[in-house]
Amino acid sequence: MKEKWTRRITWLLWLMAAHSFIVALGLIFAPEAWIAQFGFINYTDCFFRSQAGVFHLVMALAYLNAAADPLKNQLLVTFSIQVKTIALIFLAIYSFLEPAWVLPLSGLGDGLMALLLYLFNRQLMKHP
Repeated sequence: MKEKWTRRITWLLWLMAAHSFIVALGLIFAPEAWIAQFGFINYTDCFFRSQAGVFHLVMALAYLNAAADPLKNQLLVTFSIQVKTIALIFLAIYSFLEPAWVLPLSGLGDGLMALLLYLFNRQLMKHP
């Protein structure tokens, strides 16, 4: 039973790392015209896009480290749940301040990842 939940957490963390890596590349390298397609009108600031991109790279590394051994790396698994939950809250609040359609969608995605990781990890902890 432990192996099943460890495998699920590992796969989810790998998917989360891949997602963060792709988002990072988009934030850092996407041209301004592409950014407008996500609902950000007249957004020209490169510093904060790059800073957010680097943050996503750092988180991708954290997810990969947690995935290496979810049972042994429980602090990183818990941290990953917390990060995704904070992202959900941030994106939900920011959705009211910025009319970009991608914000609530991203918040839902982050919330779903947090919930799945929490549920999988809870099952793993029941069968350590």
